[in-house]
Amino acid sequence: MEIMTLFQSIWTLVVMIVFLGIVVWAYSRKRKPEFDKAAGQILDDDDSIKATVKEKHHV
Repeated sequence: MEIMTLFQSIWTLVVMIVFLGIVVWAYSRKRKPEFDKAAGQILDDDDSIKATVKEKHHV
């Protein structure tokens, strides 16, 4: 029974470290330009959306 408890504790620690690694990766400053570019791609694909956005900025 002790081996199972030890395994669960180690597994919890591994999953927590992986989660924190993903969070650090997602919020790192060197990833920001890539994420900003990805966020703007939806507007670059559709000219009608682009025109609507430009009209709203001129009002």
